[in-house]
Amino acid sequence: MKSGPARAVAFLCGVYVIAGILSGALASQAASHQAVIAWRWAAWLVSAIAFGAHIVYEQVRLRTSPKITALHVSLAAGLGALGLAIAANVHARAVSPHQHSLILVLSLAIWPVMVALPAFVVALVTAILFARVRRSR
Repeated sequence: MKSGPARAVAFLCGVYVIAGILSGALASQAASHQAVIAWRWAAWLVSAIAFGAHIVYEQVRLRTSPKITALHVSLAAGLGALGLAIAANVHARAVSPHQHSLILVLSLAIWPVMVALPAFVVALVTAILFARVRRSR
Protein backbone atom coordinates (compact mmCIF):
# COMPACT_ATOMS: atom_id res chain seq x y z
CA MET A 1 0.00 0.00 0.00
CA LYS A 2 1.36 3.42 -0.94
CA SER A 3 1.83 6.14 1.64
CA GLY A 4 -1.31 8.16 0.70
CA PRO A 5 -3.75 5.30 1.20
CA ALA A 6 -1.84 4.01 4.24
CA ARG A 7 -2.01 7.42 5.91
CA ALA A 8 -5.73 7.65 5.16
CA VAL A 9 -6.33 4.18 6.65
CA ALA A 10 -4.32 5.03 9.77
CA PHE A 11 -5.97 8.43 10.19
CA LEU A 12 -9.50 7.10 9.79
CA CYS A 13 -8.79 4.14 12.05
CA GLY A 14 -7.84 6.72 14.67
CA VAL A 15 -11.00 8.72 13.99
CA TYR A 16 -13.14 5.63 14.57
CA VAL A 17 -11.32 4.72 17.79
CA ILE A 18 -11.38 8.26 19.18
CA ALA A 19 -15.05 8.73 18.26
CA GLY A 20 -15.95 5.46 19.99
CA ILE A 21 -13.92 6.03 23.14
CA LEU A 22 -14.80 9.71 23.48
CA SER A 23 -18.52 9.18 22.93
CA GLY A 24 -18.46 6.30 25.41
CA ALA A 25 -16.76 8.45 28.01
CA LEU A 26 -19.18 11.31 27.43
CA ALA A 27 -22.17 8.94 27.49
CA SER A 28 -21.03 7.52 30.84
CA GLN A 29 -21.11 11.06 32.28
CA ALA A 30 -24.50 11.91 30.77
CA ALA A 31 -27.24 13.07 33.10
CA SER A 32 -30.08 11.33 31.28
CA HIS A 33 -30.76 8.32 29.11
CA GLN A 34 -31.56 10.68 26.23
CA ALA A 35 -28.09 12.19 26.52
CA VAL A 36 -26.53 8.71 26.47
CA ILE A 37 -28.42 7.93 23.27
CA ALA A 38 -27.41 11.31 21.80
CA TRP A 39 -23.71 10.59 22.42
CA ARG A 40 -24.03 7.16 20.83
CA TRP A 41 -25.73 8.68 17.79
CA ALA A 42 -22.97 11.29 17.62
CA ALA A 43 -20.37 8.53 17.39
CA TRP A 44 -22.34 6.85 14.60
CA LEU A 45 -22.65 10.16 12.75
CA VAL A 46 -18.93 10.94 13.02
CA SER A 47 -18.12 7.41 11.84
CA ALA A 48 -20.54 7.62 8.90
CA ILE A 49 -19.10 10.95 7.80
CA ALA A 50 -15.56 9.56 8.08
CA PHE A 51 -16.57 6.45 6.11
CA GLY A 52 -18.11 8.52 3.33
CA ALA A 53 -15.22 10.97 3.26
CA HIS A 54 -12.78 8.08 2.93
CA ILE A 55 -14.64 6.74 -0.09
CA VAL A 56 -14.68 10.19 -1.72
CA TYR A 57 -10.95 10.68 -0.95
CA GLU A 58 -10.04 7.33 -2.49
CA GLN A 59 -12.19 7.91 -5.57
CA VAL A 60 -11.50 11.59 -6.26
CA ARG A 61 -8.04 12.30 -4.90
CA LEU A 62 -6.32 8.92 -5.27
CA ARG A 63 -8.41 7.65 -8.21
CA THR A 64 -8.35 4.07 -6.94
CA SER A 65 -10.58 1.38 -8.38
CA PRO A 66 -13.81 0.56 -6.53
CA LYS A 67 -12.32 -2.72 -5.25
CA ILE A 68 -9.21 -1.01 -3.89
CA THR A 69 -11.36 1.76 -2.41
CA ALA A 70 -13.51 -0.83 -0.66
CA LEU A 71 -10.43 -2.66 0.59
CA HIS A 72 -8.87 0.49 2.06
CA VAL A 73 -12.12 1.75 3.58
CA SER A 74 -13.00 -1.60 5.13
CA LEU A 75 -9.44 -1.99 6.42
CA ALA A 76 -9.73 1.35 8.24
CA ALA A 77 -13.11 0.37 9.67
CA GLY A 78 -11.88 -3.08 10.72
CA LEU A 79 -8.76 -1.67 12.36
CA GLY A 80 -10.93 0.91 14.12
CA ALA A 81 -13.07 -1.94 15.46
CA LEU A 82 -9.92 -3.74 16.59
CA GLY A 83 -8.83 -0.58 18.39
CA LEU A 84 -12.18 -0.40 20.16
CA ALA A 85 -11.97 -4.10 21.08
CA ILE A 86 -8.52 -3.51 22.55
CA ALA A 87 -9.83 -0.49 24.46
CA ALA A 88 -12.75 -2.56 25.79
CA ASN A 89 -10.37 -5.28 26.99
CA VAL A 90 -8.06 -2.74 28.65
CA HIS A 91 -11.05 -1.05 30.31
CA ALA A 92 -12.41 -4.39 31.56
CA ARG A 93 -9.02 -5.27 33.05
CA ALA A 94 -8.80 -1.87 34.76
CA VAL A 95 -12.33 -2.03 36.19
CA SER A 96 -12.29 -5.65 37.32
CA PRO A 97 -8.92 -7.35 36.81
CA HIS A 98 -10.03 -10.78 38.04
CA GLN A 99 -13.15 -11.19 35.92
CA HIS A 100 -12.05 -11.00 32.29
CA SER A 101 -14.64 -12.79 30.17
CA LEU A 102 -13.94 -15.02 27.19
CA ILE A 103 -16.35 -13.07 24.99
CA LEU A 104 -14.33 -9.91 25.54
CA VAL A 105 -11.16 -11.71 24.47
CA LEU A 106 -13.00 -13.08 21.42
CA SER A 107 -14.02 -9.52 20.56
CA LEU A 108 -10.44 -8.97 19.40
CA ALA A 109 -11.19 -11.26 16.45
CA ILE A 110 -14.96 -10.88 16.12
CA TRP A 111 -15.34 -7.07 16.06
CA PRO A 112 -12.89 -6.38 13.21
CA VAL A 113 -14.44 -9.07 11.01
CA MET A 114 -17.99 -8.09 11.98
CA VAL A 115 -17.24 -4.50 10.93
CA ALA A 116 -14.87 -5.00 7.98
CA LEU A 117 -16.99 -7.42 5.94
CA PRO A 118 -20.15 -5.29 5.69
CA ALA A 119 -17.97 -2.17 5.37
CA PHE A 120 -16.32 -3.74 2.32
CA VAL A 121 -19.67 -4.46 0.68
CA VAL A 122 -21.09 -1.00 1.40
CA ALA A 123 -17.89 0.73 0.28
CA LEU A 124 -17.70 -1.38 -2.89
CA VAL A 125 -21.28 -0.63 -3.93
CA THR A 126 -20.86 3.04 -3.06
CA ALA A 127 -17.56 3.34 -4.93
CA ILE A 128 -19.01 1.61 -8.01
CA LEU A 129 -21.96 4.00 -8.04
CA PHE A 130 -19.67 6.97 -7.39
CA ALA A 131 -17.39 5.94 -10.28
CA ARG A 132 -20.37 5.55 -12.64
CA VAL A 133 -21.76 8.96 -11.76
CA ARG A 134 -18.33 10.53 -12.16
CA ARG A 135 -17.83 8.91 -15.61
CA SER A 136 -21.27 9.98 -16.85
CA ARG A 137 -20.44 13.66 -16.33
